[in-house]
Amino acid sequence: MKITGASVTMSIMKSLPRIADERGEVNALLLSLIAVAVLFVAAASFGVWAFGSRQDYKNNSDAKVAAAVLADKQTVQTADAKQYAEAAKNPVATYLGPDAYGSVHVSYPKTWSAYVDTNGGYPLDAYFHPGYVPSTDSRQTYNLRVRVEATAYSQALSHYSSYISNGTIKAVPYSLPKVASVTGVRLSGAIFSANPKSSGSIVLLPLRDKTLEIWTESNDYLPDFEKYVLPNFTFEP
Repeated sequence: MKITGASVTMSIMKSLPRIADERGEVNALLLSLIAVAVLFVAAASFGVWAFGSRQDYKNNSDAKVAAAVLADKQTVQTADAKQYAEAAKNPVATYLGPDAYGSVHVSYPKTWSAYVDTNGGYPLDAYFHPGYVPSTDSRQTYNLRVRVEATAYSQALSHYSSYISNGTIKAVPYSLPKVASVTGVRLSGAIFSANPKSSGSIVLLPLRDKTLEIWTESNDYLPDFEKYVLPNFTFEP
């Protein structure tokens, strides 16, 4: 039989679809193998990570539990210490001043001590501080000071007028909760001219021909000043 060029061409053309099909099958198989390989690597990595975590927990679980228990215990102890320190301040202690100077009645936490200076030139000059009262020459900041000055209220207030004007000190009208009939002023800010960087709060109240002064020498002491001292402070106008 004679084979012509045309029949060879036809034979080649008939075989092309089969080659294309075979290539498609190879590509699909290759993609499938790649996908399987990726999944295998991911699964193996997860397995290694999970095994490592399990081993870490197994080897260190006791130490981790002990550390957690210790941290919780320390937190509880700190909270208990603060609660105990606050509870120890009650019931409050009291100091009663002379009748001649308004029968000043000072309530303060019972964990504090009191010292009254009878040689300072003031009708009443009292110091209050936790634990013990440092020397009056120590330049210590005290939790509470109470003083009766032998000057009129207007004169005592005039010492702060320039500081109020320039905004160094903030002034607001104030009455003690238990002596609402007497209105004075509460000053907050740099109330100590000798130490303008120190902030505190002072209450000035007219006391007959004198002035009653109640103050704390640091903003750190304000919580006790406002919780125990001012709400319970009384005197005879």
